[in-house]
Amino acid sequence: MAETAGVNMEDLQRTGTLAEGTAQDLQAAPTLENYRFPTHRLKKVMADSSKEPLVLVSCGSFSPITFLHLRMFEMAADFAKYNTNFEVLGGYMSPVGDAYKKIGLARAHHRIEMCTRSTEEMSNWIMVDTFEPLHKEYLPTAVVLDHMDHEINEVLGGIETADGERKKVRVALLAGADLIQTMSTPGVWAPSDLDHILGRYGAFIIERAGTETDEALQSLRKVSKQTKTIRMQPLTSYIVVGEEHRRNSTTSTK
Repeated sequence: MAETAGVNMEDLQRTGTLAEGTAQDLQAAPTLENYRFPTHRLKKVMADSSKEPLVLVSCGSFSPITFLHLRMFEMAADFAKYNTNFEVLGGYMSPVGDAYKKIGLARAHHRIEMCTRSTEEMSNWIMVDTFEPLHKEYLPTAVVLDHMDHEINEVLGGIETADGERKKVRVALLAGADLIQTMSTPGVWAPSDLDHILGRYGAFIIERAGTETDEALQSLRKVSKQTKTIRMQPLTSYIVVGEEHRRNSTTSTK
């Protein structure tokens, strides 16, 4: 059995966590009725009030979660710290729901458990949000980002600065270049969703082996000019490249 970042699959199966339909699963499984937006690792006060607060959100299958998924957050955070005026406040993984119907996709409650164990053991600032996977219907990425923005900026009121004021937090999609490539493929994404994701939020893009990020962005900009329906935040130009990603092309359910 494979071992993912901080999670031993054999241990999960042996303890019954991955046993389908067990009483323990049904009793412990989170539901929309008891859902709470996780904030336990989100910074409460900015360290540098002159910077723009940023929260990174990664949407995906995470079936299973891998070390690369966690490493993407770290690379993006380092890039933001040393190359931008952003201050990263926290990061969220949002596993897709069962309605995504991807071949080989593990049940949502299993993926929530794996992601939660991994982030708790391997990180001190990444959290798992269960809003998306708890829905029976498929939630588009644009809706997930809206949910994050609402919870952080409307419910929590943004982030407090060192001088006691509050700032609105920028929510941004964290994605691999392979996802950006699909955005430039006709018929895969709704133009209105792309405009909402890239125009309102923007994205940090992690370049993976076998992907042509510049080519994908150029294709996406071409589609934007042709349709005149897709805005692209300057934030979308943040491309994080690392040797680890050139060597490791692992993706979930590949």
